Amino acid sequence: MNRIHFKHGGFDASEISLGCMRIGSMSNTDAETLIKTCMDEGIDFFDHADIYGGGKSEEVFAKAVGMNATVREKLILQSKCGIRNGQFDFSKEHILSSVEGILSRLQTDYLDVLLLHRPDTLMEPEEIAEAFTTLHDAGKVRHFGVSNQNPGQMQLLGKFLKQPIIANQLQFSITNTGMIDAGLNVNMENSATVNRDGGVLEYCRLHDITIQPWSPFQFGFFEGAFLGSEKFPELNLAIEEAAEKYGVTSTAIAIAWILRHPARMQPIVGTTNIQRIKDLCKASTITLSREDWYKLYRSAGNKLP
Repeated sequence: MNRIHFKHGGFDASEISLGCMRIGSMSNTDAETLIKTCMDEGIDFFDHADIYGGGKSEEVFAKAVGMNATVREKLILQSKCGIRNGQFDFSKEHILSSVEGILSRLQTDYLDVLLLHRPDTLMEPEEIAEAFTTLHDAGKVRHFGVSNQNPGQMQLLGKFLKQPIIANQLQFSITNTGMIDAGLNVNMENSATVNRDGGVLEYCRLHDITIQPWSPFQFGFFEGAFLGSEKFPELNLAIEEAAEKYGVTSTAIAIAWILRHPARMQPIVGTTNIQRIKDLCKASTITLSREDWYKLYRSAGNKLP
């Protein structure tokens, strides 16, 4: 497994991360097997959120790994907070209480990374800065980031933070390419030229913020997996051809397509299928050619100007 460097964090991590949203419904034995498989394949970065399984996912994870000081040193743990029932909440009080709950459920004294889960339009950045400083000074959170935030939102937050933003989770896959479409269609009169996110890709690259693509196998907003879907016959044919060419599975090609981008993204994969984990980790062993990357992009229905 290749490693990526979080420049502002000063640490390296596996270039593929396991998203733990579905672990909460697994048995302890199955969760243990899943996590062990990930670690055997080189994955050491695990992404959580306080809302995953209503907190159950974090509890199951800690039990499955047999959390203790020795185990903790082998893991890079990230969690998210800020989503509540019917609202977002970036208040200092909520952030601090959320982290206490996260640490308790994960049976650890600290998080490597805490992300704000989606934007809160009522956020008061000064209050967030106070919460982050409190957590950092207490040794409870080492690094901080965001999810689904645009450049303006990150700049506003950064004006008050003492700590750098090291990551931004954004939806990105072969079928969800809004992050790059506008950049390929500059000065054009078509729908793809609409810049919907303020140039977040370029902003993150300029400011050394690692992009963590979520739902790398999904199309739309959790509408289903595009692999094998009858809705994407041309794309699946192109993926299958690439899989044969590179000697890997279609699952690996979907991840390799993301890893090929020079932004050095870290995809968050949420599968609980053991064989699929082994298959997709092979994406770290191949590099798609420029021709194959663009062929896959076009086969998803995207048009180049």
